Amino acid sequence: MLTPKTNRRELMLAALAASAAPAALADPVSDLAARVRAAVPISGDERQIRIAKAQKLMREAGLGALLVEAGASLDYFTGVRWWRSERTTAALIPAEGRPIIVTPAFEEPSVRETLMVPADVRPWNEHESPFERLAQAATDLKVTGPIGIEATTRYYIVDGLERASGRKVAPGDPVVRGCRMIKSAAELRLLELANAVTLEAIRKARSGLSAGMTPHDVSELIAGATAALGGKGGEGALVLLNEASAYPHGSIQPQTIRDGSVVLIDCGCQVQGYQSDISRTFIFGTPSNAQRKLWDTVRRGQAIVFETARPGAPCGAIDDAVRAYYEAQGFGPGYRLPGLSHRTGHGIGMEGHESPYLVRGDATPLAPGMCFSNEPGLYIPGSFGVRLEDCWRMTETGPQPFTPLAKSIDDPI
Repeated sequence: MLTPKTNRRELMLAALAASAAPAALADPVSDLAARVRAAVPISGDERQIRIAKAQKLMREAGLGALLVEAGASLDYFTGVRWWRSERTTAALIPAEGRPIIVTPAFEEPSVRETLMVPADVRPWNEHESPFERLAQAATDLKVTGPIGIEATTRYYIVDGLERASGRKVAPGDPVVRGCRMIKSAAELRLLELANAVTLEAIRKARSGLSAGMTPHDVSELIAGATAALGGKGGEGALVLLNEASAYPHGSIQPQTIRDGSVVLIDCGCQVQGYQSDISRTFIFGTPSNAQRKLWDTVRRGQAIVFETARPGAPCGAIDDAVRAYYEAQGFGPGYRLPGLSHRTGHGIGMEGHESPYLVRGDATPLAPGMCFSNEPGLYIPGSFGVRLEDCWRMTETGPQPFTPLAKSIDDPI
């Protein structure tokens, strides 16, 4: 028999359950699409904080300025979204003062559309030299000390700047890495959204598979689901079927889905410029014992990544730990096949692959705010392979995945 006190408690619990019912009935896919539409891009204020940090790192390194050409880092610091071509667009960010951006004159209005920080824009016409503009910018900014160059900067730009300015150049990656490796709260939110979109797109694609489909057919399913959820750049998913799954980036041989096929999907998208990268491997039909065993071994490899990742540990230690386990299971040794022929993971942010890397010899200490993939696959040439990949962030207390991991070969998404 219920006492009056117990009865009140039951009524309160019933009321709470009723108030929660609408949320429980909400469509999680529609909710995700709405969250993507509402995603807030990185603000101009945050980009100015990034520039201030870069300037501090420049001064500590004895650099007078940092040259950043079109690409992810230009967007990271200034908001300017521009592509690389034979016509140079680049920013010179001084250790003191505001950046100067050099771009073709006819592109200036377009470049200004996405510029989000205070900066001077200096156009150059087709018959003029962008390197003379950059050299003059360094003089006007009173740059002393070498100019740091990001490692991805194309040689002709570095050579042109050296010739026009007569200044020394030096590696700028310690500055760029020092900023981009550690993600802010705003960046983490966008990475989480992008990964949620990709995982849901893979789930949707799996539900639409049928015998006879080709990798292109599956890729189209993923692209459609990604676009419907608001993710950008979901086209061209890597889909490896059957024996092709034994080669990390596939085969040119024709592939179709049949009963018992291994289906390996590796794909991603972006939300407000931030990337995802997720892989899932499953079986179309009933898994064989060999498929089940390899899948379980890879899933254990993923777990070892999270068990090993701790603040301060070198990135390479994660790769070493996974490889040691795989070798104990009869794979390898090292990078030999059958086994794990690629690194265990890579940094991720505005680019799908960025430093640091979970690879032998990378001594970069893990720090809160760093983000990586976790993808210790196993590949048996002539047979099949398994790759499971999820992205995660390092926190003060340990690793935290952005999305739920695959549970089993029977529940693989």
